[in-house]
Amino acid sequence: MLSNNALNKEGESDAILFARNELVQDVKVTIISHPYLDDMLDKLRTKDIPWEEYKHIGLISEDEVAMIKHVENKSIADLVPIMAEHGLYYAALYLELMQKLARVDALQKVLVLIHDMLDDHEERISLFHEAGKNDADFPFGPFHKALRINDEFIGIQSSKMLAFLICSTSERDIDINEFFRWMTFQLQSPLQHVIDLNIQILDALFHIPEYRRAFWNTTHAMDSLINILKKANGPQKVYELAFAVWLLSFDEVIAKNLDRKCQVIPTLVELAKCAVKEKVIRVIIATFRNLIEKAPAENMSAMLVAKLLPLCDHLATRKWTDTEIAEDIAFIQNKLQQNFQSLSTFEVYVSELETGMLQWSPSHLSENFWKQNATRLNENNQKLLRQLARLLSASVNPIVLAVACHDIGQYVKYNAKDGRKNLEIIGAKQRVMELMTHQDSEVRYHALSATQKYFAMTS
Repeated sequence: MLSNNALNKEGESDAILFARNELVQDVKVTIISHPYLDDMLDKLRTKDIPWEEYKHIGLISEDEVAMIKHVENKSIADLVPIMAEHGLYYAALYLELMQKLARVDALQKVLVLIHDMLDDHEERISLFHEAGKNDADFPFGPFHKALRINDEFIGIQSSKMLAFLICSTSERDIDINEFFRWMTFQLQSPLQHVIDLNIQILDALFHIPEYRRAFWNTTHAMDSLINILKKANGPQKVYELAFAVWLLSFDEVIAKNLDRKCQVIPTLVELAKCAVKEKVIRVIIATFRNLIEKAPAENMSAMLVAKLLPLCDHLATRKWTDTEIAEDIAFIQNKLQQNFQSLSTFEVYVSELETGMLQWSPSHLSENFWKQNATRLNENNQKLLRQLARLLSASVNPIVLAVACHDIGQYVKYNAKDGRKNLEIIGAKQRVMELMTHQDSEVRYHALSATQKYFAMTS
């Protein structure tokens, strides 16, 4: 459990000012736990380690063995008087052992002893900071070193310990970038318990503003996180993932680029539609509010395209035990309604293209729209036309493919002079012709129609 004073450090108030009190409380009492980890702790706790043998070969001193045996296999209650009198010495011992030992069995046992020392007594984490104050590499260094050992339990427990240390001090971990690179690799694990625990650790770390940007800047980190979010199921897992995104959304740079980079808005909308638990909806709605407050220009068009406004209209009819959910919903409704009224039809179309969420909205079916705007797809070196072509190649959604084929046909119809040449240059002509054999009948129909318009312009 994280220290209750973890959010009271100077320099961290910027993000907290905008946060909802109850959501921030969830950060303060984050528990990094999993049944799999509990089972591993129980198994390793009863495993005998040949400390005397390690003493004889010089891996560990006689005094260190004596200290270990004094606490090994003790209950949490039995540890209370020992730690009350000698806690600082044990913190120093464990840091030294984590730093110098390399044997997997010994490190596993030391991490079990550290866990038992902190179990139900998270205030003892301060002893590790105190014990390491005269060594530049302590208290973080030994646990960073342990991450390089190829053992699942050592990795999980060391990263958990790093999170506890980081969140209980105003000192900043200079190796946080290395830590996030390691965590990014863990987020790609095929083991669900490894992913679950790393998400919990991120939930703890992201309450520190500068660590949000550090994670954002880590190669493949955001992609890994959002890919997990898109596949998430179960209210607790969705909540923990959405909570991480909510914390990230307090950073203005992240808020401006989050949807452009990760297409997170339609994902969150779909998760909110399916959510039953109030806490899941609460954190998703709070994220939308953050994105609007921090970066309205970058996010509101995408929210309209993702149908967030009708979702909020539906959510507004429900009764909530948390009144702030209703306030956030009303805020989002008001902002989106204002934005919708000010957007031109073409701006809505551009938002659909940029988000990749093409649908049969009125602009696609309006001849007048294409007469006025078809040539605008050529602007900025055919930027929008190239986005349309990319959707033809990248999307597997039959609605997106059908609409994209239709739009290609309308583009070439109203670009008699250059349309055919542009489509050939960017490869869209060939892709549309390939889609004439698509398994979906709507896709086949619109691909054929676009092809006919293409060749009609040659006559």
